[in-house]
Amino acid sequence: MTNRPWDTLSKEEIKQLQENFLDWYDEKKRHLPWRMNTDPYRVWISEIMLQQTRVDTVIDYYYRFMEEFPTIHALATADEEKLLKVWEGLGYYSRARNLQAAAKQMVADFAGKMPDTVEEIASLKGIGPYTTGAIASISFGLPEPAIDGNVMRVVSRLFEIEADIAKASSRKVFDEAMRKIIPKAAPGDFNQALMDLGSSVCTPKKPECPVCPLKDFCLAYKDDKMTDFPVKTKKQPPKPVYYVAAAIENSQGEFWLVQRPENGLLAKMWTFPLLKIDETHYQQLKTGFNKEESLQMELLVAEEDKAEQVLPFEEAHVIWQKRHLGEVTHVFSHLKWHLLLFYGRMIGGEAPEKMPGQWVAKDEFSKLVFPKPQQKLVEQLDKNRRDNKVF
Repeated sequence: MTNRPWDTLSKEEIKQLQENFLDWYDEKKRHLPWRMNTDPYRVWISEIMLQQTRVDTVIDYYYRFMEEFPTIHALATADEEKLLKVWEGLGYYSRARNLQAAAKQMVADFAGKMPDTVEEIASLKGIGPYTTGAIASISFGLPEPAIDGNVMRVVSRLFEIEADIAKASSRKVFDEAMRKIIPKAAPGDFNQALMDLGSSVCTPKKPECPVCPLKDFCLAYKDDKMTDFPVKTKKQPPKPVYYVAAAIENSQGEFWLVQRPENGLLAKMWTFPLLKIDETHYQQLKTGFNKEESLQMELLVAEEDKAEQVLPFEEAHVIWQKRHLGEVTHVFSHLKWHLLLFYGRMIGGEAPEKMPGQWVAKDEFSKLVFPKPQQKLVEQLDKNRRDNKVF
């Protein structure tokens, strides 16, 4: 068999494949808010939101985002903290910052409009080949492939492509295959049909081949090798990182929050103070300050002299509760955070030393941008209070 089986398709076969697929899409397509029209701004925002995020999660965020920032100009001139607040909970916050950077590019270089060529779309901040293809095909009718994980799964089965989809170099193979079959008359619908097929029929583990509109052309279905494709090497698991988190409260019921650095992971967002420690120390604290042990359930007590019972926070003006409030975890693309939460009360009206930040009342938390790990810590704090634990 040729290494490029798409080249063996006749013009008649390609036309039939396209017609079958587009007919299926007309009947089965998902009715999503960003598909109400082909406005490039709507398409762009939705495609960025959908990266690494489920459709059902994105819908509410999309509505809120478009209400707050209905135009490219509104996005370009938005306050960054307000932008991140609207994005809060979606994760991968660099996406939101890149959206604003690209909006500013469009205001400066393209009269506040989305450019309409592949090269100019691709020049915008945060827009890679997939998003370029989606915008170019859906909004401007250009026969440009939009290749994501769903598309690679469908096309790899369609042509039994053995290229490893985990390797960036493999994208060229899928690009060549797609350019052979994408229709010039309806490239946007074709790309969206592939997305829908991959999410509903041509699924990773149990594809529903009997109802697939491409089954008559699918080599993997013909050879009963559907689950052999796509070929993908396993990626490395996220690296574990360990922190203790400090929920420090003053006599006014305010909590001490710190802002993360301007650059790096979760840049400029607010959290309880976090202290990175090694796994051994983390496990010692998790066991030694076990919240289930009755001796640790008493009212706040001052630190004792035994080294193994001393918490790692260097703060003499805080009285710590001698139990932790539980563990929360959060997985990023490359890291897995483990956070052990402790509660303490501030003596007097000072601010904690060596922890630059500010006091914030609990009912004011909603005004700050909290990353998902911080939201989980607040939920854990609230859970302990609902459970009538002693504070």
